[in-house]
Amino acid sequence: MLAPHFELPLVFFDQEKFRCNLASSKSPVSIFKDALAAASGYFDTRFLEGASIRSLVNDRALFIDCILHYAWHRHQWIDSCGLIAVGGYGRAELHPHSDIDLLILFEEDEVESQADNIESFIMFLWDIGLEIGHSVRTIDQCTALAEEDITIVTNMMECRTVAGPNQLANELKKAVSEDKIWPAKAFFEAKLNEQTQRHKKNNFTEYNLEPNIKNAPGGLRDIQTITWVTKRIFGIESLSELEGRDFLNARELSVLTGGQEFLWKVRYGLHLLAGRAEERLLFNYQTELAEMFGYSNSEKRLAVEQFMHWYYRAVLSLRELNEVLLQYLSETILHKDETRNIVAINERFQLNDYFIEVTHAKVFEESPSALLEIFVLMGNDPKIEGVRAATIRLIREARDIIDDDFRNTPLNIQLFQTLLRSPFDLFAVLTRMTRYGILGRYLPEFGRITGQMQHDLFHIYTVDAHTLLVIKFIHEFSSQASQDKFPVAGYIYRHLRRPDLLIIAGLYHDIGKGRGGDHSVLGAKDAEEFCQHHGLSRRDSNLVIWLVENHLKMSTVSQKEDITDPDVIRNFALEMGDQEHLDYLYALTVADMNATNPSIWNNWRASLMRQLYMETKRQLRRGLENTVDRQDIIDETQQQALFKLADKRITEEQARKVWADINDDYFVRETHLDIAWQTAAVVEANYPDVVVSFSTTSSYHEEGATQIFVRTVGRKNVFARAASTIDHLNLNIQEARIYNSNSDINVDHYYVLDQSGNAIENGSNQLARIEKALLKELVVTTDDSTSIQRRTPRQLKAFRSPTQTSIHNDLISGQTLLEVISPDRPGLLARIGQIFIDLGIQLNSARISTLGERVEDVFLICDLDGQPLSDPALCDQLQLEIRKQLDKQNQAQDAKALG
Repeated sequence: MLAPHFELPLVFFDQEKFRCNLASSKSPVSIFKDALAAASGYFDTRFLEGASIRSLVNDRALFIDCILHYAWHRHQWIDSCGLIAVGGYGRAELHPHSDIDLLILFEEDEVESQADNIESFIMFLWDIGLEIGHSVRTIDQCTALAEEDITIVTNMMECRTVAGPNQLANELKKAVSEDKIWPAKAFFEAKLNEQTQRHKKNNFTEYNLEPNIKNAPGGLRDIQTITWVTKRIFGIESLSELEGRDFLNARELSVLTGGQEFLWKVRYGLHLLAGRAEERLLFNYQTELAEMFGYSNSEKRLAVEQFMHWYYRAVLSLRELNEVLLQYLSETILHKDETRNIVAINERFQLNDYFIEVTHAKVFEESPSALLEIFVLMGNDPKIEGVRAATIRLIREARDIIDDDFRNTPLNIQLFQTLLRSPFDLFAVLTRMTRYGILGRYLPEFGRITGQMQHDLFHIYTVDAHTLLVIKFIHEFSSQASQDKFPVAGYIYRHLRRPDLLIIAGLYHDIGKGRGGDHSVLGAKDAEEFCQHHGLSRRDSNLVIWLVENHLKMSTVSQKEDITDPDVIRNFALEMGDQEHLDYLYALTVADMNATNPSIWNNWRASLMRQLYMETKRQLRRGLENTVDRQDIIDETQQQALFKLADKRITEEQARKVWADINDDYFVRETHLDIAWQTAAVVEANYPDVVVSFSTTSSYHEEGATQIFVRTVGRKNVFARAASTIDHLNLNIQEARIYNSNSDINVDHYYVLDQSGNAIENGSNQLARIEKALLKELVVTTDDSTSIQRRTPRQLKAFRSPTQTSIHNDLISGQTLLEVISPDRPGLLARIGQIFIDLGIQLNSARISTLGERVEDVFLICDLDGQPLSDPALCDQLQLEIRKQLDKQNQAQDAKALG
């Protein structure tokens, strides 16, 4: 017997034809599958054509209702049994690959009599390809489970009948209603705790690089949480019923519905691209969605950056509204009868149980400066835990009064200056100002970077979030807790003449991003205008402007230049000019690196920064006009190394023999401690033709990275083979120093970190494995090197920008400087090393800098006679070969990984 017609009309689905096909077919599975496929194609076409997303998710749920109706009626069910939709499907919201949550509900315990029907029905749904989640229970069983689990009662609150008697769903709703189980206060507290735990899993930020559009702060779950608690408290079916009441105004309802539709649209497109229930905005999907939604690259910003800018702005607004509405519910509904502790602050503000609030509703209208004053008060009183919801609403309603007249008012200028000198948790205060829309209005240039992202793995936060984190780190330099992690920065910060100048520089250092051009120069211009507007002296203004314009200088020099070279240090000292500029720049750089990406600041980079700072400080004390004689450095280093070697009973004759074929750069760039243990390793080696050893001293390198010392005699292609082996061991080379000789002796130093960015513990089994692997590779005399076997990580595969190279002769070192910028892939260094060998180029040193998804490596090279490259054709050939081979390698590895 055929099922009765589905009650609701579906204009895109011919039920008569479907019923006829079922009646005449011996394979109902194929009929259902064809209907599902046709409907999916229809919905997807509508989506791509720009149809209303709300109608799409509702119509998809309605169509699934129809399919389930016909599948259900293939069986003979008892009258006290029904098919109930719960969860998101219960709300009649269905995306392409959302779970279809079903409850087969019985009024009494008659499940056993229907066991065959249940099994056949569920198997049939699986056979036709529906992604279902199902349970089989009586009303009493549902109630018992709901009493224990907040998730279950939430799902059942939204139940509705798909097939069977309607009264079952109504009885279930009554059984789990607020007057039976989970009263409003308990439900609210449980959902609030549930949201807190969900936010914790997403690092309490809406600004993740690959955000979860469902579970991250500001995501769909935040909207649903508001809906669930209001339904429970007010007994309503939809939020629109609350419009006009004190709880929800028209603007807030518009933000909720508009935000939901935006996220639904993103989620629908995400499911479509992934072909599964994917909730994470992974990098490759971000790019495809941007194209799908009509964004295009501009001179200033990529299409994907424009798309994600709107995404972050949307979730920021939704998170703000979620916070306000839930806090408002807590204050005015659930805790309205509790006695509160009110403490007056001034005529405009008071503390209400440690939350600041206005004394009356017209405070901001009568005293516009109070829009800044409230945050100044919070920054100067650590007892203030937050802002009352009603006051947040008033702030939002009043923020449009912040215009040029407001910004030019002397009192407001003074208040903002006072704010930047706040002693307590300035980061939290500025974060609130950003979330409530105040900071971006007072500083329009900051408003332009709110929600702005950069499509890479290096900058893991939006520009505004990164900027506020910089200020957070700067403020933390003064804390006792920072003494271990940031000893130098902490000392510097506590002795700065005016710490607030560093805060201003931090606020403006990246503010020029997204406009095209050099963001440091653009930001310096904005900083100059800010300083003039806020009455800073010429000296202080010049310092802030200089810091913004040069905020990348110290990290660049420490990571890309040879900071053991006295000439590099002297040139850097000349750019600093004095100790004050060096101190401010060091503190700003440390904060900037830590706020960019947690993986950027490791012991290795910290040691490089510290060495650059200390060596520059010595140069400034010595005087910029005074230079160090190179031969004096060589003689002093050798003499100190000989003293250390004497303790090991190694004679000067033995040491001089080891040093005979090493060029002078070795004694300029290495410390006497490192030279001593490396010399001892060669003298004591059983097989001196290939020596592999590890640092055992406490030099500045040791604390940051593991130093691998390799000395070979008569071996070719050592760098490429060693780099490949080290890569195969899942280690990352940070720096390589190559000391060649006129004989067949090569001395190589590699500074390596593990995958967590840490040095390898001395005496560990891993050091023994490294030694064994390198000896195995280097003892053989053939040119063959270890093949690249490590897989490319998923995130790296989303970035396929072409390799870039630049080359010029460096006047300081007297060598050729080659810079390679390329997507990071396993085996990259080994491939470059092989190219050097093939073209007859000698590698002298390499500085390796991995910045998220790309590497920016600097190589100092020369010809086989030790001279800088002078043949333009060879320079062009070298660059062409590197670009061709690296891009080919990247494409091959990505294709292999995808295959």
